[in-house]
Amino acid sequence: MESTTPIVMGSDHAGYALKEFIKDYLVVSNFEVEDFGPFSEDSVDYSDYGRLVAGKVSSGDFNRGILICGTGLGMSMVANRFKNVRAALCNGLFSAIMSRRHNDSNILVLGGRVIGIELAKEIVQIWLKTPFEGGRHQKRIEKFDTIKSGPL
Repeated sequence: MESTTPIVMGSDHAGYALKEFIKDYLVVSNFEVEDFGPFSEDSVDYSDYGRLVAGKVSSGDFNRGILICGTGLGMSMVANRFKNVRAALCNGLFSAIMSRRHNDSNILVLGGRVIGIELAKEIVQIWLKTPFEGGRHQKRIEKFDTIKSGPL
């Protein structure tokens, strides 16, 4: 795995331990990591940290982010409200690969109470090294930000 871009990270209290493990792994792997917190296992609201990370990816300050909460569901919901964010909840290798190949996901979301640390490390590895295929998938992604809420 080759470091090419800084990664922004955040979690809630339920994802704190896994965030710390993944952050340490990335640093040892020569990635630059900016940790937006939290910095303890004290109870916090996942939405606060999801907003921080997704906002940084949405603005273009970071190309990639990782969010972790208990199930990954809440962080996914928060992050995907931001323009230009394609957050993918991946609790397996296949979903991590496909989220990159076909969806060009730019935020990886993990469930800290769902997967173990070794599987999480493998998911992060494969997610970071899998390229976006482009082509027909690019056209589909370009439609994301044109979707308006409400009935069709």
